[in-house]
Amino acid sequence: MKNLNRKIIAITFIIAAVILGAVPQIVSAQSTYKLTPGKDATIKVLGTSNVHDWVLTSLAVESQGEFKLDGDGQLRALSSFNLSVNAKSLKSEHESMDNRTYKTMKADQYPKVTYKLSSAIVTQTQKNKYTIKATGELTIAGVSQSIVMTIYAVTNADNTITCTGSENLKLTDYKIDPPSFMLGAMKVKNDLTIQFNLNYKSNQLLTKAL
Repeated sequence: MKNLNRKIIAITFIIAAVILGAVPQIVSAQSTYKLTPGKDATIKVLGTSNVHDWVLTSLAVESQGEFKLDGDGQLRALSSFNLSVNAKSLKSEHESMDNRTYKTMKADQYPKVTYKLSSAIVTQTQKNKYTIKATGELTIAGVSQSIVMTIYAVTNADNTITCTGSENLKLTDYKIDPPSFMLGAMKVKNDLTIQFNLNYKSNQLLTKAL
């Protein structure tokens, strides 16, 4: 009987050791990451007309997300994410074009362009590199549309997360008629491309830095 009890105790310890040894591999932590402001955190809107191509750039972006990483620092999930851009922070090289853009976007009435995530699928492509299939709601000029876009994410050595990507849109999807200027001599085309390069830092890291 004593030998049997010893065997049972030994087996119990072995099972416990296996479980505890596996814990670091399966434990994951979810943390709020906020956008790190700076010249590298940009949103760009690219378009064209019958005269020339044009680009609007904003550095005034606010964003945060709930990123879930495992014990090895690998990204496993994105449970929430939101982004906001002040419409009048979008700037080109020409003030006159900026003012026409704000009027077209109804920026006085709808000062923010916003995005809110509804679901995300994270797929690892290489070590520390991922694609995120993100479904969410983009609101421009007070009109909201559900869009699906691909975000490319990198978990960096300094524990920040970089997200990049682009998305093609149509002005008419947001009930914006492609404008024309100079008595119709310049006509803006319906298609736009939004590009983003954003770097996120954990709230814990931000707190330590203060």
